[in-house]
Amino acid sequence: MTDQIRVRFAPSPTGPLHIGGVRTALYNYLFARHTGGKMILRIEDTDQNRYVPGAEQYIIDSLHWTGILFDEGVHVGGPYAPYRQSDRKEIYRKYADELIASGHAYYSFDTAEELDARRKDAEKEKLVFTYDSSVRKGMKNSLSLSPEETQKKLQSGEPYVIRFMIPENETLVFHDLIRGEISVNTNTLDDKVLFKSDGMPTYHLANIVDDHLMEISHVIRGEEWLPSLPLHILLYRNFGWESPLFAHLPLILKPEGSGKLSKRDGDRLGFPVFPLEWKDPFTHEVASGYRESGYFPETVVNMLALLGWNPGTEQEIFSMEELIREFSIERVGKSGSRFDPGKIKWFNHHYLISKPVEEHTSLFMEILKNKGITADEAFVGRVVELVKDRSDFVSNFWEQSSFFFQQPQTYDLEIVRKKWKGDTPALLIAFGEELDSVPDYRAENIKAFAEALVLEKGTGLGQLMNPLRLCLVGGSFGPDLALICEMLGAQEVVKRINLALQILSKEIY
Repeated sequence: MTDQIRVRFAPSPTGPLHIGGVRTALYNYLFARHTGGKMILRIEDTDQNRYVPGAEQYIIDSLHWTGILFDEGVHVGGPYAPYRQSDRKEIYRKYADELIASGHAYYSFDTAEELDARRKDAEKEKLVFTYDSSVRKGMKNSLSLSPEETQKKLQSGEPYVIRFMIPENETLVFHDLIRGEISVNTNTLDDKVLFKSDGMPTYHLANIVDDHLMEISHVIRGEEWLPSLPLHILLYRNFGWESPLFAHLPLILKPEGSGKLSKRDGDRLGFPVFPLEWKDPFTHEVASGYRESGYFPETVVNMLALLGWNPGTEQEIFSMEELIREFSIERVGKSGSRFDPGKIKWFNHHYLISKPVEEHTSLFMEILKNKGITADEAFVGRVVELVKDRSDFVSNFWEQSSFFFQQPQTYDLEIVRKKWKGDTPALLIAFGEELDSVPDYRAENIKAFAEALVLEKGTGLGQLMNPLRLCLVGGSFGPDLALICEMLGAQEVVKRINLALQILSKEIY
């Protein structure tokens, strides 16, 4: 095996990539970059029955969006190509035959119906049927049949699978970089299928063979693969190969209750669990994605990095470069990390306010265009600067600033009932009549004019400004009111005052 660090992310194209899978890819990427190693993308599509059209490209697009880059892979090539297992199927049979020849695997001719019958018989006795050392000699396989009978079945083309023969009553001791020493007795393991009747290897065989041939030094994967580790260790041993180092990552847990995060949790609580929007090619059901929901890739990366890895400091905001510099497997915990929908919004708000206004301006102008609104780019930039601190997403800009582009469609009547006095209309009219006489029409001068007016009328500033805000924006929200007046222009302010008085007079009197 090479001395260079080589890691791989090896998803199956059976549907959209869950953010748990994105985190696995991210940790592999950070580890590879931190150690100066190589990152490989391998597509594990040995289970053709579960293959979903479009899923492979979705995986590639998702990882590209997050900024996880590959040195080798199905989409970039490399010295160990091909990187798609269905393109490598001729390779695996040789290794399955090698295990049979060495006595570590055997042919199994049991039909699906026969296996199902054995399971049902076990259920009647409240047992679980396991194809292991206790039953293998009583099944229809090359261990129970004579060599002549076995050859006859093979030559006649009778369907079969190749199973691995787990050794009896042996204690396996191995090391995981996250979980430490692990001990397993082989009597708890079953004889897994390595090669299927359709001529394709299972995950277990293809995974081990490919990791060996591609010289993978570290296998960093989810803890759901931990039960398969004893089998994989045995396969390496029986092939006479040096095994890679293993690290099994903790689960990402649902926001409440127990269990790992699922699409159902996202649907129920209103957040995505996939990086990009996914349209199922069979049902045409659309699942939301972080990108389309307005999250930045930096947000997703930052959030996922801290779901399982502890930097050892209070720092929460990390660029990809900082993550690469600080990341280590030793600081990945064993326990699952609970997903917090509110926290990822917090991350997104941080990245939103820290990005250049020009970047948001172009995105917001597209939103305005879709609403049939044409606006000056410089004006839109000023609006963005005013409202971004109040927003978590670019899509929030509209609800925070629609009044800059169109007059209010409704008015908050609760504010009318609380803030509207008998002399309010006269005060608003007086403000409007003299507004265009304000010299150097800017926010600070508009505010000074308003202060002088209420002083002259013998009332408080709030008595003017609260109803004025209602007239201009429709509620009690928005940035500095004098600045709103400046940006709308005196003519538009007067127009909105008159319209509001006309409409609200019917509600009040």
